[in-house]
Amino acid sequence: MAVILRPGKTPSGVEVRTILKHGIGHIRRHWPKVRILVRGDSHYGRDEAMTWCEANGIDYIFGLSGNDVLAAMLHPAADALCVKRALSGAAKLRRWSKLRYGAKSWDAPRRVIARLEATRLGLDIRYVVTSLTGAAEHLYETVYCGRGQAENFIKLHKAQLASDRTSCRNPKANQFRLILRTAAYWLLHTMRAAAPKRSPWARAEFATLRLRLIKIAARVVEGAARIRVWLPTACPDADIFRLLAGRFAAAGP
Repeated sequence: MAVILRPGKTPSGVEVRTILKHGIGHIRRHWPKVRILVRGDSHYGRDEAMTWCEANGIDYIFGLSGNDVLAAMLHPAADALCVKRALSGAAKLRRWSKLRYGAKSWDAPRRVIARLEATRLGLDIRYVVTSLTGAAEHLYETVYCGRGQAENFIKLHKAQLASDRTSCRNPKANQFRLILRTAAYWLLHTMRAAAPKRSPWARAEFATLRLRLIKIAARVVEGAARIRVWLPTACPDADIFRLLAGRFAAAGP
């Protein structure tokens, strides 16, 4: 949706709200009635962002930083879980809880989901704040933790397309670098999506696609009606190259 060069610090609530307004505004222009859910870690769980989502019919689920008030609210459940784990001898026990919590900066209390995990090393509690209803376990494990796949896409953008190489002194040049790498991202993502669903190519890393399907020697002949690509006879991936080229070509293979 967007690639923005910004300072390397935690975003403010106003910044998060601004990005949501622009991104969701583009979606609404094409699909005005589609249901939208915004997921993000605790950096994006700002009151300004949540208030804007609530006012515009947007569902959200954000990570929430813990504090002494939340810990006190969950103390009985956490203590019971630790005792149960110790008595059972289990390596790990989990439970989920729902509660209403309102920070001082919020206008009203909101729904908070807590995931409690007791292990031999101690107790770990994670929180999310959400506008969604449903079972606490489902909201945390399925809905919130489902953002992991989206983060994998971001990692591909950074690690395999070197989008973190922003060493120019001029910020406009660095922003243009990000735009170019985003264009490359969509090229490789579209190529992978066009591969047969059950083939290894549908799950291939971007580095693999670039090495085996883009950085190859070929003879290109441009005609009046079409462009022909002649691959070496020893090319090991000629079949998948031919298949993808046929799916992308407007006039067919």
